[in-house]
Amino acid sequence: MIISRTPHRISFFGGGTDYPDWYLEYGGKVLGAAIDKYCYISLRELPPFFEHKYRIIYSKIETVVNVDEIVHPSVRETLKYFQNTLRYFDGNIGFEVHHDGDIPARSGMGSSSSFTVGLVNSLYALAGKVASKENLFKEAIHIEQDLIKENVGSQDQVWAAVGGLNYIEFLQNGKIIVKPIIMKENLLNAFSNKFMLFFTGLSRYASEVAGDKIKNLHKRKEELFRMTELVDEAYKILTSEKENDIAEFGKLLNETWLLKRKLSNKVTNGEIDSIYETAVKNGAVGGKLLGAGAGGFILFYVEPENQNRVKEALKNFLQVPFNFDFTGSEIIVYKPNYFNYNGYGK
Repeated sequence: MIISRTPHRISFFGGGTDYPDWYLEYGGKVLGAAIDKYCYISLRELPPFFEHKYRIIYSKIETVVNVDEIVHPSVRETLKYFQNTLRYFDGNIGFEVHHDGDIPARSGMGSSSSFTVGLVNSLYALAGKVASKENLFKEAIHIEQDLIKENVGSQDQVWAAVGGLNYIEFLQNGKIIVKPIIMKENLLNAFSNKFMLFFTGLSRYASEVAGDKIKNLHKRKEELFRMTELVDEAYKILTSEKENDIAEFGKLLNETWLLKRKLSNKVTNGEIDSIYETAVKNGAVGGKLLGAGAGGFILFYVEPENQNRVKEALKNFLQVPFNFDFTGSEIIVYKPNYFNYNGYGK
């Protein structure tokens, strides 16, 4: 049995500039953090006593004979990638994959990429290999963008693999540079305590919203260039070593939210706008909807003295406390089970 634990993320600035259609031409930057809400993947070789060869357990249960019959796109394409490209497993080996998560799917916290990174990490471990953080996010990006052909950017996979509070740059040559943001412990604690995360109760298929945004990327150059500038401004605030400067971070969040709304008319709706306006009226400095848009989680920057007011005003929505995660995807259980019955398995 292999069990991996992979964090979800919150993206503060630069979302939209991490799509290859954009950064391969203009370059891109994002600033955000992994948080202590996790995707857990349990993986084992399936004993040869069953009629099926693959058992996949998530919100559904799949039992199939051939890998091509697997409905879950990440499981199907990741297993095929390991079998056909990396050749760590042949077609005679069956698997059971079990997913558990702290955050619901389609909620703007990078859940699909956390799943893919966690599965890749688990398969490497089962093969007796240790994958580097860079390999984890590179291969997850390849699986999601090139094999599954999802409309996803390239930031979620990085935070899932690496963890931390980071400034990430996407170069025009395709290279991804991860720069940890270094803050004194007291400033980091003060910073992390200024956020409130709420679940809107709305779910959506991120790929559909993102697809609309991708179509508009080259029509929204002004907005995207400004969103890139905000990444650098936010980075300067966090590294200034002055707690008073951090208040400006919330104001920048409000600006990036106004810009994000212009990328697609599917980013927001009346209910989300109402939640945002209510929070601001009760003391939130700024905030943004996480992920592609249209639902999921919404994040607010709120000074501690105003947080009770915001919590009361949004009492009909679930508040989710969180801390930053600095470990990234890791194997937390390593007890591989190999079967060898008349040539089955290894």
